[in-house]
Amino acid sequence: MTTHILRIDCPDAPGLVYKITGSLFRAGFNILSNHEFVETATEHFFMRTAFTGEAAPEAVAKDLRDTLDPSAVIRLARAEPQRIVVFATKEPHCLGDLLLRHAYGELPASIQAVISNYDSLAPLVRQFGIPFHHVSHVGLDRATHEQGIHDVLGQYDPAYLVLAKYMRILTPGFVSRYADRIINIHHSFLPAFMGAQPYQQAYDRGVKIIGATAHIVTDELDTGPIIAQNILPVDHSYTAADMAQAGRDAEKIVLAKAVKLMLEERVFLYQNRTIIFE
Repeated sequence: MTTHILRIDCPDAPGLVYKITGSLFRAGFNILSNHEFVETATEHFFMRTAFTGEAAPEAVAKDLRDTLDPSAVIRLARAEPQRIVVFATKEPHCLGDLLLRHAYGELPASIQAVISNYDSLAPLVRQFGIPFHHVSHVGLDRATHEQGIHDVLGQYDPAYLVLAKYMRILTPGFVSRYADRIINIHHSFLPAFMGAQPYQQAYDRGVKIIGATAHIVTDELDTGPIIAQNILPVDHSYTAADMAQAGRDAEKIVLAKAVKLMLEERVFLYQNRTIIFE
């Protein structure tokens, strides 16, 4: 039996959980899990419910639209793998980890293709039977290069784009076409050490922890809503290279977690923040 996901965010009001679960009950659905949260500062309500049943879930959505505040955002989805396209440049660790998890069914994703501005990762990708597209940026302006990427993406219609160490800054025009659908891994514990050479910056400051951050891409570099983070302890004996190696381990774990959270419909974006039901 198909598992469905119902997501709602709306202004808070008394009885919301009762109204929503009651609508599901009257339609004959069985609730498998339920999470809710109220942001008290803004009096805003969030809820994620997984449920099964024989009836058409669209009837529940219609009932809730008639019942809840007109501004309520109601989303229905099936708990099934979503189509993604992965971007990478030259570093293999995050891409390789995603490909391996995908091959063994550990991601709720269907990786449709990998796009890279270099061809060095093609042998790795093809070992997993995934299409690889080399879209070179050499000698091209950003608009022309990104048009080539759009041409490739048109073949796949992905739900999300995953930047697995893709070392190109995307233009606002590109980001807007995939708004809130681009997941990036940043090689430091944001908001610290933004931009280039974060591990050298961390080494220069003598930090005692390093980390990695997965976030939604926005027009402003490295400032989008944060999905997942992780940290590792380091000490004075670590060189910048040692920190980078440890950071790579954190990066691939954090990116895989962020992708899983997004594809399982567990992440609500709210005022450049995230509400996450794990």
